[in-house]
Amino acid sequence: EIPVLTLRLARTDRTGFETATHGSQAAATLVAAPVAPREAPAIGRVAARPVIVIDPGHGGPDNGAERNGIVEKELTLAFARSLAARLEASGRYSIVLTRSADVFIPLSERVGIARRAGAALMISVHADTLPDASRDASDVSGATVYTVSDRASDTYAATVAAKENAADAAAGVAGQADTGDVHDILFDLTRQETRAYSHVFARTLVNYWKVVGRLNRNPQRSAGFVVLKAPDVPSVLVELGYLSSTTDAAAFQSEEWRDKATGRMAEAVEAYFAGQHAVPPPQLSAGLVEPK
Repeated sequence: EIPVLTLRLARTDRTGFETATHGSQAAATLVAAPVAPREAPAIGRVAARPVIVIDPGHGGPDNGAERNGIVEKELTLAFARSLAARLEASGRYSIVLTRSADVFIPLSERVGIARRAGAALMISVHADTLPDASRDASDVSGATVYTVSDRASDTYAATVAAKENAADAAAGVAGQADTGDVHDILFDLTRQETRAYSHVFARTLVNYWKVVGRLNRNPQRSAGFVVLKAPDVPSVLVELGYLSSTTDAAAFQSEEWRDKATGRMAEAVEAYFAGQHAVPPPQLSAGLVEPK
């Protein structure tokens, strides 16, 4: 015999609810500032023209990394604009840039932009660097694709997340409190599904990217990136490469490289939606990279 769980719901006011839940802080927060669930085309269905949010990292007083004459905030904006133009040209997507000029957008607002737009996918663009003192500074190169996780996949991923999460402080902006506990209560199932789709796109992007550009030796990682924490928007953060690498730095200043890189990224986006969030192209599936 299959057990049956029956739930009975009844109307109540705020005072009654807080009394019934012993006035817990979590209950008070939920009543005072509910995060209303909504239909999310990203995980429930694919709209006729999915909204894709492209997020150029840093901006304004926050330059990001600087090395070899390259400023991260300028590199990410140029790359994001090129990718946006390519995706828009296909006529299959609605594109939203979190910033289209040299301005600073707080991390929480970048997430808010994606959620308000009903985004089906968010791609945050960055570039990494290693300190000059590091013995591997000039040798480490290649792109890395990150997804969000409660526990970092490795020590380096945790370090990168901590650095990127400090962007608000670097720009002199007070960061907002993390509402992760509330999301755990309200959106656990939605969040798990969203993260699964984020992982699928990350895997797809890695397999497309390796055809045109260099990849980090561990190209698919995860950590607690604030900008990736929308519970209902599949999101990835792409570190295009390392400013500290002469090889990557030369590529970043090449229009030919940018054209090829944005082209492969656009193809990865197309495969992701055309395959109903399924799998990377068959001819590349043998080289799938799993996070370590």
